[in-house]
Amino acid sequence: MPLTFPVSVEKNHSLQRRMEVLGISEVDLTERFVKSGGKGGQNVNKVSTAVHLVHKPSGKQIKCSVYRTQGLNRYKARDLLCLELERELNPANTDATLKKLRKKKQDKHRKSLKKRLEKEKPEWNEPM
Repeated sequence: MPLTFPVSVEKNHSLQRRMEVLGISEVDLTERFVKSGGKGGQNVNKVSTAVHLVHKPSGKQIKCSVYRTQGLNRYKARDLLCLELERELNPANTDATLKKLRKKKQDKHRKSLKKRLEKEKPEWNEPM
């Protein structure tokens, strides 16, 4: 039975496909839950939301406490493990992908900044 995480169905399927392609099975993973700290308030201080994931065949260890919920951290830990193993297999390919993502993010930021500046134009720039 495949695991389902509190994310969209598409993301669940995508993660499962990536894990299959990389040869990662749930049997190969050891998962521990620990209390995380930092932002999140009382929830993260009382509940074990952080995930410590170990992939036995490769020895890779992933620690994830990005989100306030355990389910999302479990998803993200597996996603990070896939990313690590993909980088190991194709270092040049992932570098190019990361550059594309950075460029896309920069373009999006520039566009939103331009839009915000146009919206907030001061009156003194208008011609008399």
